[in-house]
Amino acid sequence: MTETVKRIFADHPASVGESYFEHLTRATFIGVRMVASGFACLVHALVPSAFTHTGSQTIERLHREVIALRNRQANRS
Repeated sequence: MTETVKRIFADHPASVGESYFEHLTRATFIGVRMVASGFACLVHALVPSAFTHTGSQTIERLHREVIALRNRQANRS
């Protein structure tokens, strides 16, 4: 693996204790949830009575999950 390829695809996942595919899966799952919540927020902008808590609840859940993941990874080190 060339140094550039390693830097692009392996360094960050390794820095958080994941393989490339573990990181791909986790980041994709988080991203999909963020996009879906974003669409709900756009609908809420047009119809204020729709999705009244979706955006804030998604942010809170994702924050808790990411912090818990960081803590688990820090404990492994």
